[in-house]
Amino acid sequence: MLAIHMHTTILATFFETSRTVVSMCSAGILIFFVALWAARDDITRARGLDKVVALSNLCFAAPLAVFGALHLAAAKSLMTMVPSYMPWPLFWAYFFGFALLAASLSIATKILVRWSGLLFGIAMFCFVAMMDIPGALENPRDRFGWILAIRELAFGAGGWILAASTTTGQAKSKLLTFGRVIVAITAIFYGVEHFLHPLAVPGVPLQKMMPEWIPAHLLIGYLTGAILLVSGAAILLARKTRLAATYLGTWIVLLVMFIYGPILIAALANPSTEVKIEGINYFFDTLLFAGVILALASATPRTD
Repeated sequence: MLAIHMHTTILATFFETSRTVVSMCSAGILIFFVALWAARDDITRARGLDKVVALSNLCFAAPLAVFGALHLAAAKSLMTMVPSYMPWPLFWAYFFGFALLAASLSIATKILVRWSGLLFGIAMFCFVAMMDIPGALENPRDRFGWILAIRELAFGAGGWILAASTTTGQAKSKLLTFGRVIVAITAIFYGVEHFLHPLAVPGVPLQKMMPEWIPAHLLIGYLTGAILLVSGAAILLARKTRLAATYLGTWIVLLVMFIYGPILIAALANPSTEVKIEGINYFFDTLLFAGVILALASATPRTD
Protein backbone atom coordinates (compact mmCIF):
# COMPACT_ATOMS: atom_id res chain seq x y z
CA MET A 1 0.00 0.00 0.00
CA LEU A 2 2.87 2.35 0.81
CA ALA A 3 4.50 1.62 -2.56
CA ILE A 4 1.21 2.24 -4.40
CA HIS A 5 0.76 5.50 -2.50
CA MET A 6 4.30 6.62 -3.37
CA HIS A 7 3.84 5.81 -7.07
CA THR A 8 0.49 7.63 -7.10
CA THR A 9 2.03 10.67 -5.46
CA ILE A 10 4.95 10.74 -7.92
CA LEU A 11 2.58 10.38 -10.88
CA ALA A 12 0.28 13.11 -9.58
CA THR A 13 3.24 15.42 -8.99
CA PHE A 14 4.51 14.80 -12.53
CA PHE A 15 1.19 15.67 -14.14
CA GLU A 16 0.71 18.64 -11.82
CA THR A 17 4.07 20.22 -12.64
CA SER A 18 4.19 19.15 -16.30
CA ARG A 19 0.57 19.12 -17.43
CA THR A 20 1.38 21.86 -19.97
CA VAL A 21 4.22 19.78 -21.37
CA VAL A 22 2.08 16.63 -21.47
CA SER A 23 -0.76 18.51 -23.19
CA MET A 24 1.54 20.02 -25.83
CA CYS A 25 3.29 16.74 -26.62
CA SER A 26 0.04 14.74 -26.70
CA ALA A 27 -1.66 17.19 -29.06
CA GLY A 28 1.35 17.32 -31.38
CA ILE A 29 1.71 13.53 -31.56
CA LEU A 30 -2.01 12.99 -32.16
CA ILE A 31 -2.23 15.51 -35.00
CA PHE A 32 1.04 14.21 -36.46
CA PHE A 33 -0.48 10.76 -36.99
CA VAL A 34 -3.80 12.17 -38.21
CA ALA A 35 -2.01 14.31 -40.81
CA LEU A 36 0.29 11.45 -41.78
CA TRP A 37 -2.72 9.20 -42.41
CA ALA A 38 -4.46 11.91 -44.45
CA ALA A 39 -1.33 12.44 -46.59
CA ARG A 40 -0.54 8.77 -47.14
CA ASP A 41 -1.75 8.69 -50.76
CA ASP A 42 0.10 11.90 -51.67
CA ILE A 43 3.29 10.55 -50.14
CA THR A 44 2.94 7.26 -52.01
CA ARG A 45 2.41 8.96 -55.38
CA ALA A 46 5.20 11.54 -54.91
CA ARG A 47 8.73 11.02 -56.17
CA GLY A 48 12.02 12.39 -54.86
CA LEU A 49 11.77 15.55 -52.75
CA ASP A 50 8.09 15.84 -53.63
CA LYS A 51 7.59 13.35 -50.79
CA VAL A 52 8.78 16.08 -48.42
CA VAL A 53 6.45 18.59 -50.09
CA ALA A 54 3.58 16.15 -49.47
CA LEU A 55 4.22 16.66 -45.73
CA SER A 56 3.41 20.38 -45.89
CA ASN A 57 0.04 20.07 -44.13
CA LEU A 58 1.57 17.82 -41.46
CA CYS A 59 4.38 20.32 -40.79
CA PHE A 60 1.78 23.07 -40.53
CA ALA A 61 -0.87 21.28 -38.49
CA ALA A 62 1.24 19.66 -35.75
CA PRO A 63 2.69 22.98 -34.44
CA LEU A 64 -0.77 24.57 -34.37
CA ALA A 65 -2.00 21.68 -32.20
CA VAL A 66 0.97 22.09 -29.86
CA PHE A 67 0.45 25.84 -29.49
CA GLY A 68 -3.29 25.39 -29.11
CA ALA A 69 -2.70 22.99 -26.23
CA LEU A 70 -0.26 25.48 -24.71
CA HIS A 71 -2.92 28.20 -24.78
CA LEU A 72 -5.44 25.98 -23.03
CA ALA A 73 -3.04 24.60 -20.42
CA ALA A 74 -1.33 27.90 -19.61
CA ALA A 75 -4.12 30.38 -20.37
CA LYS A 76 -3.62 32.37 -17.17
CA SER A 77 0.03 32.97 -18.03
CA LEU A 78 -0.61 33.79 -21.69
CA MET A 79 -3.48 36.18 -20.95
CA THR A 80 -0.87 38.78 -19.93
CA MET A 81 0.12 39.04 -23.61
CA VAL A 82 -3.34 40.29 -24.59
CA PRO A 83 -3.24 44.08 -25.22
CA SER A 84 -4.51 46.08 -22.25
CA TYR A 85 -7.21 47.81 -24.30
CA MET A 86 -8.93 44.48 -25.04
CA PRO A 87 -11.49 43.22 -22.49
CA TRP A 88 -11.67 39.65 -21.16
CA PRO A 89 -8.01 38.64 -21.68
CA LEU A 90 -8.56 35.15 -20.24
CA PHE A 91 -11.39 34.57 -22.72
CA TRP A 92 -9.13 35.45 -25.66
CA ALA A 93 -6.40 33.11 -24.44
CA TYR A 94 -8.85 30.20 -24.32
CA PHE A 95 -10.59 31.24 -27.53
CA PHE A 96 -7.36 31.29 -29.53
CA GLY A 97 -6.34 27.94 -28.03
CA PHE A 98 -9.54 26.30 -29.28
CA ALA A 99 -9.21 28.12 -32.62
CA LEU A 100 -5.69 26.78 -33.10
CA LEU A 101 -6.81 23.23 -32.33
CA ALA A 102 -9.70 23.53 -34.79
CA ALA A 103 -7.42 24.93 -37.51
CA SER A 104 -4.89 22.20 -36.81
CA LEU A 105 -7.47 19.44 -37.24
CA SER A 106 -8.83 21.07 -40.41
CA ILE A 107 -5.38 21.38 -42.02
CA ALA A 108 -4.30 17.88 -40.92
CA THR A 109 -7.39 16.26 -42.44
CA LYS A 110 -7.50 18.67 -45.44
CA ILE A 111 -11.11 19.53 -44.65
CA LEU A 112 -12.25 23.17 -45.08
CA VAL A 113 -8.63 24.28 -45.41
CA ARG A 114 -9.73 27.36 -47.36
CA TRP A 115 -11.48 28.74 -44.29
CA SER A 116 -9.01 27.54 -41.64
CA GLY A 117 -6.08 28.90 -43.65
CA LEU A 118 -7.75 32.26 -44.27
CA LEU A 119 -8.83 32.70 -40.65
CA PHE A 120 -5.47 31.62 -39.24
CA GLY A 121 -3.76 34.09 -41.56
CA ILE A 122 -6.06 36.91 -40.46
CA ALA A 123 -5.39 36.07 -36.80
CA MET A 124 -1.62 36.17 -37.31
CA PHE A 125 -1.81 39.48 -39.20
CA CYS A 126 -3.84 40.92 -36.32
CA PHE A 127 -1.17 39.78 -33.86
CA VAL A 128 1.52 41.43 -35.97
CA ALA A 129 -0.41 44.71 -36.10
CA MET A 130 -1.57 44.71 -32.47
CA MET A 131 1.44 43.24 -30.63
CA ASP A 132 4.54 42.47 -32.70
CA ILE A 133 5.04 45.74 -34.57
CA PRO A 134 4.23 47.97 -31.54
CA GLY A 135 6.63 45.82 -29.49
CA ALA A 136 9.36 46.11 -32.11
CA LEU A 137 8.89 49.87 -32.39
CA GLU A 138 9.31 50.30 -28.64
CA ASN A 139 12.91 49.17 -29.03
CA PRO A 140 13.73 49.35 -32.75
CA ARG A 141 17.39 48.44 -32.17
CA ASP A 142 16.42 45.06 -30.77
CA ARG A 143 16.65 42.72 -33.76
CA PHE A 144 14.66 39.98 -32.04
CA GLY A 145 11.50 42.09 -32.05
CA TRP A 146 11.69 42.34 -35.84
CA ILE A 147 12.59 38.66 -36.21
CA LEU A 148 9.44 37.72 -34.27
CA ALA A 149 7.27 40.16 -36.26
CA ILE A 150 8.56 38.76 -39.56
CA ARG A 151 8.06 35.21 -38.30
CA GLU A 152 4.41 35.84 -37.37
CA LEU A 153 3.87 37.54 -40.72
CA ALA A 154 5.29 34.49 -42.50
CA PHE A 155 3.04 32.17 -40.48
CA GLY A 156 0.00 34.21 -41.52
CA ALA A 157 1.14 34.17 -45.14
CA GLY A 158 1.47 30.39 -44.87
CA GLY A 159 -2.17 30.17 -43.84
CA TRP A 160 -3.20 32.13 -46.92
CA ILE A 161 -0.99 29.95 -49.12
CA LEU A 162 -2.83 26.88 -47.79
CA ALA A 163 -6.11 28.61 -48.57
CA ALA A 164 -4.84 29.41 -52.08
CA SER A 165 -4.10 25.73 -52.68
CA THR A 166 -7.85 25.00 -52.42
CA THR A 167 -8.98 28.07 -54.37
CA THR A 168 -9.16 28.87 -58.09
CA GLY A 169 -9.10 31.94 -60.29
CA GLN A 170 -8.04 35.43 -59.25
CA ALA A 171 -8.36 34.68 -55.54
CA LYS A 172 -5.82 31.87 -55.81
CA SER A 173 -3.38 34.05 -57.77
CA LYS A 174 -3.61 36.98 -55.34
CA LEU A 175 -3.29 34.86 -52.20
CA LEU A 176 -0.39 32.90 -53.64
CA THR A 177 1.45 36.02 -54.83
CA PHE A 178 1.04 37.70 -51.46
CA GLY A 179 2.26 34.61 -49.62
CA ARG A 180 5.18 34.13 -52.01
CA VAL A 181 6.44 37.69 -51.48
CA ILE A 182 6.18 37.44 -47.68
CA VAL A 183 7.99 34.07 -47.60
CA ALA A 184 10.72 35.47 -49.87
CA ILE A 185 11.26 38.57 -47.72
CA THR A 186 11.37 36.41 -44.59
CA ALA A 187 13.93 34.04 -46.12
CA ILE A 188 16.18 36.90 -47.27
CA PHE A 189 15.95 38.69 -43.91
CA TYR A 190 16.72 35.51 -41.98
CA GLY A 191 19.55 34.70 -44.40
CA VAL A 192 21.23 38.01 -43.62
CA GLU A 193 20.73 37.39 -39.90
CA HIS A 194 22.49 34.02 -40.22
CA PHE A 195 25.56 35.64 -41.77
CA LEU A 196 25.63 38.31 -39.05
CA HIS A 197 25.00 35.82 -36.21
CA PRO A 198 26.03 32.35 -37.44
CA LEU A 199 26.13 30.78 -33.96
CA ALA A 200 22.41 31.22 -33.32
CA VAL A 201 20.15 28.22 -33.79
CA PRO A 202 19.50 27.88 -37.53
CA GLY A 203 16.24 28.40 -39.38
CA VAL A 204 14.51 31.07 -37.32
CA PRO A 205 17.46 33.01 -35.78
CA LEU A 206 16.20 33.70 -32.25
CA GLN A 207 18.11 34.26 -28.99
CA LYS A 208 19.07 30.64 -28.39
CA MET A 209 22.61 29.67 -29.36
CA MET A 210 23.49 26.28 -30.82
CA PRO A 211 24.57 23.94 -28.01
CA GLU A 212 28.26 23.16 -27.75
CA TRP A 213 27.68 19.48 -28.39
CA ILE A 214 26.38 20.18 -31.91
CA PRO A 215 29.37 20.06 -34.30
CA ALA A 216 30.21 22.46 -37.14
CA HIS A 217 28.38 25.48 -35.72
CA LEU A 218 29.73 27.99 -38.22
CA LEU A 219 29.27 25.68 -41.20
CA ILE A 220 25.62 25.06 -40.33
CA GLY A 221 24.99 28.76 -39.71
CA TYR A 222 26.60 30.02 -42.91
CA LEU A 223 25.18 27.22 -45.05
CA THR A 224 21.68 27.89 -43.75
CA GLY A 225 22.15 31.60 -44.43
CA ALA A 226 23.28 30.92 -48.00
CA ILE A 227 20.34 28.59 -48.71
CA LEU A 228 17.91 31.14 -47.27
CA LEU A 229 19.36 33.98 -49.33
CA VAL A 230 19.51 32.11 -52.65
CA SER A 231 16.10 30.51 -52.23
CA GLY A 232 14.54 33.75 -51.01
CA ALA A 233 15.85 35.66 -54.03
CA ALA A 234 14.55 33.02 -56.44
CA ILE A 235 11.13 33.01 -54.76
CA LEU A 236 10.94 36.82 -54.74
CA LEU A 237 11.77 36.99 -58.45
CA ALA A 238 9.36 34.10 -59.18
CA ARG A 239 12.18 32.13 -60.81
CA LYS A 240 11.88 28.39 -60.16
CA THR A 241 9.70 29.14 -57.14
CA ARG A 242 8.57 25.56 -56.60
CA LEU A 243 12.11 24.20 -56.86
CA ALA A 244 13.56 26.86 -54.54
CA ALA A 245 10.80 26.39 -51.96
CA THR A 246 11.21 22.60 -52.12
CA TYR A 247 14.95 22.76 -51.44
CA LEU A 248 14.58 25.39 -48.72
CA GLY A 249 11.70 23.58 -47.02
CA THR A 250 13.59 20.29 -47.13
CA TRP A 251 16.64 21.92 -45.55
CA ILE A 252 14.54 23.39 -42.73
CA VAL A 253 12.96 19.97 -42.12
CA LEU A 254 16.47 18.46 -41.88
CA LEU A 255 17.41 21.15 -39.35
CA VAL A 256 14.31 20.30 -37.31
CA MET A 257 15.22 16.61 -37.31
CA PHE A 258 18.96 16.79 -36.66
CA ILE A 259 19.39 20.08 -34.75
CA TYR A 260 16.12 20.81 -33.00
CA GLY A 261 15.33 17.15 -32.40
CA PRO A 262 18.34 16.59 -30.11
CA ILE A 263 17.69 20.00 -28.49
CA LEU A 264 14.11 18.89 -27.79
CA ILE A 265 15.24 15.57 -26.32
CA ALA A 266 17.75 17.33 -24.07
CA ALA A 267 15.08 19.81 -22.97
CA LEU A 268 12.57 17.09 -22.12
CA ALA A 269 15.22 15.36 -20.02
CA ASN A 270 15.69 18.55 -18.01
CA PRO A 271 13.71 18.70 -14.73
CA SER A 272 12.66 22.30 -15.38
CA THR A 273 9.21 22.70 -16.94
CA GLU A 274 10.25 26.04 -18.46
CA VAL A 275 13.18 24.39 -20.23
CA LYS A 276 10.88 21.66 -21.54
CA ILE A 277 8.40 24.20 -22.92
CA GLU A 278 11.21 26.22 -24.49
CA GLY A 279 12.55 23.12 -26.26
CA ILE A 280 9.09 22.22 -27.53
CA ASN A 281 8.49 25.78 -28.74
CA TYR A 282 11.75 25.98 -30.67
CA PHE A 283 11.16 22.60 -32.32
CA PHE A 284 7.61 23.33 -33.45
CA ASP A 285 8.24 26.99 -34.33
CA THR A 286 10.85 25.88 -36.83
CA LEU A 287 8.67 23.02 -38.05
CA LEU A 288 5.88 25.53 -38.73
CA PHE A 289 8.34 27.69 -40.68
CA ALA A 290 9.15 24.60 -42.76
CA GLY A 291 5.43 23.99 -43.23
CA VAL A 292 4.95 27.51 -44.59
CA ILE A 293 7.73 27.04 -47.16
CA LEU A 294 6.56 23.57 -48.18
CA ALA A 295 3.00 24.87 -48.52
CA LEU A 296 4.33 27.40 -51.03
CA ALA A 297 6.07 24.61 -52.95
CA SER A 298 2.88 22.53 -52.93
CA ALA A 299 0.65 25.39 -54.10
CA THR A 300 2.99 26.55 -56.86
CA PRO A 301 2.17 25.01 -60.28
CA ARG A 302 4.66 22.48 -61.58
CA THR A 303 4.99 24.49 -64.78
CA ASP A 304 6.68 27.28 -62.80
